[in-house]
Amino acid sequence: MQQNLFDQPNLEKLASKAAFTHAPRFLLLYGSLRERSYSKLLTLEAARLLIAMGGEVKVFDPQGLPLPDAAPETHPKVQELRELALWAEGMVWCSPERHGAMTGIMKAQIDWIPLSVGAVRPTQGKTLAVMEVSGGSQSFNAVNQLRILGRWMRMITIPNQSSVAKAFLEFDEAGRMKPSAYYDRVVDVMEELFKFTLLTRNASPYLVDRYSERKESAEELSKRVNQKTL
Repeated sequence: MQQNLFDQPNLEKLASKAAFTHAPRFLLLYGSLRERSYSKLLTLEAARLLIAMGGEVKVFDPQGLPLPDAAPETHPKVQELRELALWAEGMVWCSPERHGAMTGIMKAQIDWIPLSVGAVRPTQGKTLAVMEVSGGSQSFNAVNQLRILGRWMRMITIPNQSSVAKAFLEFDEAGRMKPSAYYDRVVDVMEELFKFTLLTRNASPYLVDRYSERKESAEELSKRVNQKTL
């Protein structure tokens, strides 16, 4: 261990010297292109709640997003998604469960978001809430997979989650969610996401600062500074 790169965490370091004053920013993704998409309707309910709590919200429309590797990174929809990921401080991922898993549309969106863009990591240290809808009995396959992806993307995935069974029964003709225990859970999840985002967004750079990365950076700097003149 390199002692000069070792850190002793403490509360003072977690307290940001320049706290954010703008409203928390949330990006919401849903995983269906159907005309009446229940994952989209659930996502819009989540958006309304986050706005009511004082957040700034943007919902990404996956229509027209190419499959990963089927188009260059300069594709307009890819650029739109990546810019929103950089802008956001928290995210909501909502997918239908299809064949016991999240949809390919949901996965494609996440796959287009890189772990790093130069020195910037679009998702690392940001908060995440996961939700799913299903046509049959309640299941947690999709949200469990989304949690794995959230961890892989180095996000702070909140403990609570939403799984809406028989979603076709839970929305009225106008597309609004009916009062139910399922709706109450969505309120709980968005409230928790908002709180976690307020708690962590100022401290995010310190929370994701790692010994291994500091060590690697120091070694790379040493190589560059001490290289022989060409």
